[in-house]
Amino acid sequence: MTANETTTSQETAASGFPRFPQGFSFGAATASYQIEGAYDEDGRGPSIWDTYCREPGRVANGATGDVACDHYHRYREDVGLLRDLGADSYRFSVAWPRIQPTGSGAANQAGLDFYDRLVDELLAAGIAPAATLYHWDLPQALEDRGGWRVRETAERFAEYAALVVERLGDRVPRWMTLNEPFCTAFVGYAIGRHAPGAREGRGALAAAHHLLVGHGLAVRVLREAGVDEVGIALNPELLLPATDSEADLGAVRRAETLHNAVWLDPLFADRYPEHEAETWGELADGSWRLAGDLDLIGAPLDFVGVNFYRPITVSDTPHRDPDPATRTAVDIRAEETWRDDVRHTTMGWPVVPETFTRLLTDLAGRYPTLPPVVITENGSAEADEVAADGQVHDADRVAYLRDHLHALADAIDAGVDVRGYYLWSLLDNFEWAYGYDKRFGIVRVDYDTLERLPKDSYRWYQDMIANHKKQEMP
Repeated sequence: MTANETTTSQETAASGFPRFPQGFSFGAATASYQIEGAYDEDGRGPSIWDTYCREPGRVANGATGDVACDHYHRYREDVGLLRDLGADSYRFSVAWPRIQPTGSGAANQAGLDFYDRLVDELLAAGIAPAATLYHWDLPQALEDRGGWRVRETAERFAEYAALVVERLGDRVPRWMTLNEPFCTAFVGYAIGRHAPGAREGRGALAAAHHLLVGHGLAVRVLREAGVDEVGIALNPELLLPATDSEADLGAVRRAETLHNAVWLDPLFADRYPEHEAETWGELADGSWRLAGDLDLIGAPLDFVGVNFYRPITVSDTPHRDPDPATRTAVDIRAEETWRDDVRHTTMGWPVVPETFTRLLTDLAGRYPTLPPVVITENGSAEADEVAADGQVHDADRVAYLRDHLHALADAIDAGVDVRGYYLWSLLDNFEWAYGYDKRFGIVRVDYDTLERLPKDSYRWYQDMIANHKKQEMP
C-alpha cells in the first residue's frame, strides 16, 4: 500500500466518507435461513432451525423462517437492489438441507439449480458471488445422529462442500466454510438460545472442535477444486474488564478462551487454547481430538472473515455449577455487563466504534500469521419505521455505519491488511430467536406484503460506494 492509495481517517473526502485503498471491495451479506423461505419446496429437507422454531417458547412470537423474505422466489429483485447499490460482491449462504435433504447422499439437483440461478444473476449484474457453506442450518437428520458433537458431521460437511463447489466453483471466486462457529457450538449447544437448543458442557466443546475439523476438511475440498479464495467467517470479540480487579481480569481471560482462542489459536497459532483448563476444568478433556487435527485445522487460508458489532465488557460472577454433569460450556464465571455511557442498538449492544479499530489491530498483533482480513458482517439493528413521507429515515444506522467505517479505515492506516467489507444486512430478515422483532437491513421488508423499501442507510451506503469508486478513477 502506497501513500497515494489511502489516507488517515481524518483526511476524508469533502463528503465526510472514509477513504479506503484502491481495490478495496464493498458489499452486503445475508444468510439462507434468514431470507430464503420456501422451507419445503423443491426437495429441501428440514433443518435444525425448522425444528427449533416449532418448539413452543423458543422464538419470539412463534416466528419461523418458512417464508422469511421469500428470497427463493424474489432473488432477482434482491440482486437488482445489490446492483443499484453499487455492490462489488454479495455474501450469501448455501442451505445444506437444499443440497442434501438428509445431510448425506446424492445432491438434490433442484437445490443446486437455485444457487446456479442466483450466481448467474449476480454475475450478469457485475457482482462477485461470495458463498458461505454453513450459516447454522444443519440438516435435522444429522442432528438426530449427534450433530456437531460427533465427528461424522464434519465428514458429511466435506462431502456436502464437494457437491456445492462442483456446481458453483467455476463462477464463485470467494468461499467461506463456516459462519461464526462460536454461535453454533456455544449459543446452540451450551446456552440453548439457538438451534438445536441444547445446554451441555462436553457436548458443546466437542461441537466446537468438530466444527473446526469440518472447516479443515472443507478447505481441502475447496483447494482441490481450485477456487480463488478460501476463508472462514469468525466473530472475535474485543473483551474489556469491568474493573482492573484480578477477579474481572480473570473473567476476561476465561471469556477470551471461550470467544476467541478456541478458534483463533488452532487456526492461526498451531495450538489449542492456553487457558482451557482454567476455563472449563475437567470438561476440557480433549477426548474428541485426534492426532493430526491441528495440521488439518491450521491449513493456510487466503483470508479470515471478521464479523463485528460491539465490544463486550466482562465482570466476574460468583456462581459456577460444581457438577460437570450439569455444567455448561459457558458457565465460566464471567458475564457481559451493561454500559451506561454509550448508545445501544435495539439488540442492547453498545455502540463504541473505536473498539473496531482496536479489535483488528489486536488480532494482527497477536497472530503474526493472520491472513488478510475481510469484514464479513457489520451493522446495527435499529427501531426504524416508515415515516409519513413513505420513507425510512434510519439516522442511527447511518451514524453507526459511518463511524464504524471510519474506525475500519483507521485500522487499515495502522497497518492491518483489510481487503473488503460486507454490511449486515441487505434486508430486514428472520433474526433467529428474536424472530422478526429486530431489523438489521438497509432495505426494509414488509413481512405482510414482502415489499422491499430502501432506507436512508441504503442511499448513504450507495453514495459511499460511489464515492470510493470515484476516488479510484485515474
